Amino acid sequence: MSVHTAAAATVLAPLPVLGRDVTVPLVTGGEAGYAALDYAASAPALQRVWDDVAAYAPYYGSVHRGAGHLSQLSTGLFEDARRTVAGFLGCREDDQVVFTRSTTDSLNLLAHALPAGCQVFVFATEHHAALLPWRGAEVTWLDAPRTPEQAVRTLERALAARDAGAPALVCVTGASNVTGELWPVRELAAAAHAHGARIVLDAAQLAPHHPVSVTELDVDWIALSGHKLYAPFGAGVLAGRADWLDAAEPYLAGGGASRTVARREDGGVEVEWHEGTARHEAGSPNVIGAYSLASACKALTEAGFDALVARERHLIARVRTGLADVPGVRVLSLFGEDAPRVGVLSFVVEGWNSSHLAAALSAEYGIGVRDGLFCAHPLVRTLLGGTPQDQGECGAAGDAPGERSLNAVRVSFGAGTPDEHVDRFVGAVGELVRDGAKWSYRTENGRCVPVA
Repeated sequence: MSVHTAAAATVLAPLPVLGRDVTVPLVTGGEAGYAALDYAASAPALQRVWDDVAAYAPYYGSVHRGAGHLSQLSTGLFEDARRTVAGFLGCREDDQVVFTRSTTDSLNLLAHALPAGCQVFVFATEHHAALLPWRGAEVTWLDAPRTPEQAVRTLERALAARDAGAPALVCVTGASNVTGELWPVRELAAAAHAHGARIVLDAAQLAPHHPVSVTELDVDWIALSGHKLYAPFGAGVLAGRADWLDAAEPYLAGGGASRTVARREDGGVEVEWHEGTARHEAGSPNVIGAYSLASACKALTEAGFDALVARERHLIARVRTGLADVPGVRVLSLFGEDAPRVGVLSFVVEGWNSSHLAAALSAEYGIGVRDGLFCAHPLVRTLLGGTPQDQGECGAAGDAPGERSLNAVRVSFGAGTPDEHVDRFVGAVGELVRDGAKWSYRTENGRCVPVA
């Protein structure tokens, strides 16, 4: 596969994260320590990140244009964060690191910067953040592959049939937010470049779990989110080649993006825009978000990805082994059970409404997972074999035994997850399937919730 594999390493303890001591009420009485198993949506903040932000907060100031000491300090910290992220992502010397709000924002920025006539190629298995931004381009959706090799062949055929004179961009995930499976990024990048196309990597699910390098993967851009990288302070990144970004109109028009502004005699405005990262970072930047993201990059690097990957494989094995012993559970997969993956697994249980199962895990066991289609509707529909519809009212068995499941449950974990959380999750799923829910549930706004 196209990511680093972990060397044999001692399984380390979970990294300290916020919320590890939080307790939540149970509908059956009492409280339980909260088991946060929805990392794929938003990971908790690393304690290191929180401490760094708290230490900096009294010194917060305006960035780039302030003459005061705190402004100068904040500007230096902001630009140092940019360099830290560039190093974490293995950027080339002339690459840009543009701070955004999220992966979604990063890919929309790149879509805004596409040259005229650009053709975009994207697998139908992508997250909506990668499927939807390309509204001004000619988009080719590629069918869901069933092996990594098939993914490469599918892309090669599509690129070979394109208009060779037009610019082209391939958008691909590094790790699925539904199945957790790793994609053959390096091979897809080689195929793109062989056919004169560029490639952007959606690393939102990959970067928190594996080392990611622009240079080693030979991608043109990487997009990621801080809130999945243990830095939930509203920052994201688009890192990569500068030419398309410098040639595009600023993503946002405003202060910071403009070098000079003058009023014309005809009443209009004459603007000279910056080049480089400032061109697309108009307004007061999210310096705390950028600093927290850089802090997370440092913390993960210092912990060592070999050890982090080894620990995650240990957790994945515990979850897969435990779910395999529960009757009626089917883990969703594109590439097969043995495909390498990060700590993200989606599954269905025969006879269970997935929303009901997720609600019971929360209300009766204090376990937070996610249910639904995970902002990847085409992929989940492919894996489930049809178009989901209203699942009906919550009940002891939701869907009737033998009926097709209409959505799924996702469990996801990472560097801050203790063994006890995944063991409690597996035990809870087993109890619910064997004994049923202890509480009554009803449907409210399309979701299952405990009856008061």
